[in-house]
Amino acid sequence: MSATTETPADESAVLSDESPDNLTKDKIFHILQTQRRRDALRYLKENDGPVEMRDLAEQVAAWENNTTLQALTSDERQRVYIALYQSHLPKLDKEDIIKYNQSRGVVERGPLAEQFDPYLNTLETDDTDLELDATIQDDDRWFHYYRWATVASVGTLVGSWINLPFLSALPGHFLGAFVVMLYAAISTIHFFR
Repeated sequence: MSATTETPADESAVLSDESPDNLTKDKIFHILQTQRRRDALRYLKENDGPVEMRDLAEQVAAWENNTTLQALTSDERQRVYIALYQSHLPKLDKEDIIKYNQSRGVVERGPLAEQFDPYLNTLETDDTDLELDATIQDDDRWFHYYRWATVASVGTLVGSWINLPFLSALPGHFLGAFVVMLYAAISTIHFFR
């Protein structure tokens, strides 16, 4: 009877080895916390099949230094190559995210690599980032307009309180209307743009 109880356990062990497990989000985020690992996974995603570790390291170094492959210095290449060789690629290989043949210098995506695809920067997300940057710059511009409207409003009210010649001659409801119209005009233009 003990032989029959061991058989299902052996079968489940074989099945679990054949089908890759889903990683938890904590595990995925832990692995992705390093930019070099993210870049390495992105490179492997963009290049099907096995790649030379040297090519991968050069591209990661180029991304890291915001330069081209031709403009990389040997120090920039070597710093990234060593870190990938000694630390990052063995860790990804151990987790079955990549297949890394260290002696041959060949790297390819592993059985769990697809789980990282939604988190990797691609050209599509780079375009989204550019649009987001443009939106932030536009918001900063409008913040600037509202700030100057506030300065003009406060200046007008303070000028009337300290009896500046022109402003003190204006009735209070006119000054209030000026402030309201100033903000209404800016808000309307902001809304339609």
